[in-house]
Amino acid sequence: MWQLRQLLPKPAVAPPFCETERPGHPVVVIPSGKETFIKTMSSRAIRQFLQMMISSGVSHLPTVILPKPSPRPKIPTKRSPAPTALANSSASTLPAPKQLDRQSVVAPPVSELVQGLLESSFQSREQKTEGLLKLAEVVSGCQNCPELAAGRTQTVFGVGNPAAKIMFVGEAPGADEDRKGEPFVGPAGQLLDKIIAACALQRSEIYICNILRCRPPGNRNPLPQEAANCRQFLDGQIKIVNPEYIVCWGTVAAQNLLGEQRPVGQLRGKFLAYGNAKVLCTYHPSYLLRNPSAKKLAWEDMQLLMKEVNSGS
Repeated sequence: MWQLRQLLPKPAVAPPFCETERPGHPVVVIPSGKETFIKTMSSRAIRQFLQMMISSGVSHLPTVILPKPSPRPKIPTKRSPAPTALANSSASTLPAPKQLDRQSVVAPPVSELVQGLLESSFQSREQKTEGLLKLAEVVSGCQNCPELAAGRTQTVFGVGNPAAKIMFVGEAPGADEDRKGEPFVGPAGQLLDKIIAACALQRSEIYICNILRCRPPGNRNPLPQEAANCRQFLDGQIKIVNPEYIVCWGTVAAQNLLGEQRPVGQLRGKFLAYGNAKVLCTYHPSYLLRNPSAKKLAWEDMQLLMKEVNSGS
């Protein structure tokens, strides 16, 4: 039997009731009928509890010995037999799913009209305008990507100055672009307009197009085969406009135009070359909307572009 006054903790010291106690919060074993409760209590709470018991006429408590936990029985583990039968089964002979890579992409033959445009010379603004109209007519009837052709509202060819010094190349049309037939008119396009204005330019001065001219389902990234199917039209637009500078907005645009594998973060901040044009890669406006901290880097890229454009070099 324990005398209650012996159990009263000293005010300044918390007794170590068990190994699992927390500093200042010892574990107290409290018998109650047939059950035994283990509570984590502060020294103050213990004192109040014992004083209450004493004032109620209780002077002693029985000693409680907690039972030792019985050891867990060891369960023998059975080793699974080696899968020798599976190695000879028909399931192992099934071919692995083929992943589409750039090496397996086959571009469709260039149409006669596009080939003629690629071999033509476009000097005046009128000639460039006429060439783009002819190319846009071919694009409007394109069926090279059956899934995209079936789901599109209309093709999104390009817009802007046919004799532009600067060309913007994006990834693919979104829902807003598919509905209006013009690239960069959604939220990303609104941010692009602000970037253009910050560069002291007007949208009408620039020629804007995409890697694809049809909206992919769910706004997913263009597949390599889709980009290859649409490449002749991009080449035609670059040939006709003949820009001095091309800005690739996003990884998809940069990789497809330049045949690169590196992401845009490794391609930005410097000029690359494509044909006669200087190419600058930066983050897509949609990415900037999701990651505002990258706007600073995109603005640095645009300052680099304008410095180069204004220097006339």
